[in-house]
Amino acid sequence: MTRLILFIVLATPLIVSAQIYKTTDLKGNVVYTDQPPADASTAEEVDLGTTNTLQPPPKLPQPTAPIEDVSSMAYSVNIVSPAQEATIPNGPGNFSVTVAVNPALRPAEGLQLYIDGEARGEPQQDPLWELTNVFRGAHDLAVSVINSDGESVATSLPVRIYVHRPSINFNRNR
Repeated sequence: MTRLILFIVLATPLIVSAQIYKTTDLKGNVVYTDQPPADASTAEEVDLGTTNTLQPPPKLPQPTAPIEDVSSMAYSVNIVSPAQEATIPNGPGNFSVTVAVNPALRPAEGLQLYIDGEARGEPQQDPLWELTNVFRGAHDLAVSVINSDGESVATSLPVRIYVHRPSINFNRNR
């Protein structure tokens, strides 16, 4: 009996479809209501049409056991900061490099930063490097995911930056 009452309560809005009316008041404001105004000649019935519906996507079968072979896991590595063609302004050549890696690294893996093709420091789990005293000029940055065997399994696209540092030009001929 409870199910029948619940069905009737839930189905009532589908069975009884209210009419919507559009009116314009004396100030020119448009008003939508489910009650016709006292002066029915100024009301316009609004046709709502049919409600959009979609079928849910089919359920995919769930794996019954955890996947053990992760050796073929594909990584996505992107340098988030600095941006492509960024200029590091006058100063000592200090800046940060931040990367995003997906999926997360496993404990035996690391990230290796490369500046102009040369490894900078040891691989690390932290996706942030604080660089100091980088020489002036154009530099290409890249980051690789290094697996437990020390092999690169994914590398970011290179990001070119420009470091400006003050310099003194001594001209002895003057």
